[in-house]
Amino acid sequence: MNKKLLHDILPPALIRFLTGIFYGWHGNYSSWNEAKEKATGYDSKQILEKVTASALKVRDGEAAYERDSVIFDSVQYSFPLLSGLMWISALNNGKLNVLDFGGSLGSTYHQNKIFLDTLSVVNWCVVEQPEFVSTGIEKFSNDRLHFFYSIEECMKKYEINVIILSSVLQYLEEPYKFLEIIKTLPCKYLIIDRTPFIKGKDRITIQKVNPKIYRGSYPCWFFSEPEFVKYISGSYKMITEFSSLDRANINSEFKGYIFEKA
Repeated sequence: MNKKLLHDILPPALIRFLTGIFYGWHGNYSSWNEAKEKATGYDSKQILEKVTASALKVRDGEAAYERDSVIFDSVQYSFPLLSGLMWISALNNGKLNVLDFGGSLGSTYHQNKIFLDTLSVVNWCVVEQPEFVSTGIEKFSNDRLHFFYSIEECMKKYEINVIILSSVLQYLEEPYKFLEIIKTLPCKYLIIDRTPFIKGKDRITIQKVNPKIYRGSYPCWFFSEPEFVKYISGSYKMITEFSSLDRANINSEFKGYIFEKA
């Protein structure tokens, strides 16, 4: 029996369970360092090469959409995120200056480009790891898509009106300390997307990546939603919350939020 047939006849929940035996999220570690020691890590050069190859296909019109180096035949929109962007631009006379932290080679920009192209002013600023930024500047930068090595460098050049944190907080060793930095920035809006939550306390797991994407494993947070929202709510008020596209093999929900500075 081939894999396609299995996907056709088995329910999605069972497929997630079976695949989760071999990869996905596992464990409940007492510290980030403990999880890091038991993870294999990953080859950042290999990841960059795969992401670059996929992103070039999107840039050149050979593919519709790329996420985490995976090519899709059609764009998978996060319509709440897109609605938030268009709402913020409307409040700013069609001007949108985005700080996309951990934004790869501009995946979210290209995902929403058909809509962003209707706006009068767009400066989409990706802050990423140095090797991604160098590649971004060389191969993907244009009059609307920009790459920066640090938040400080980005903020000096553009008056950012929205920060996007999409599938990034869970991969930071100290996500709450990072959010403290975000709180200090003179930016009115914050959009969080593709972030995993569980019932109970924050949990540190190890994520083992499907080898079809690339080989590697690394620590990953699952957050307590009440504590997470409470932490942000001191500086921001929540405009809305929404479900995200991602799924995990442990009991959890990936969500997003749109916040406005209080």
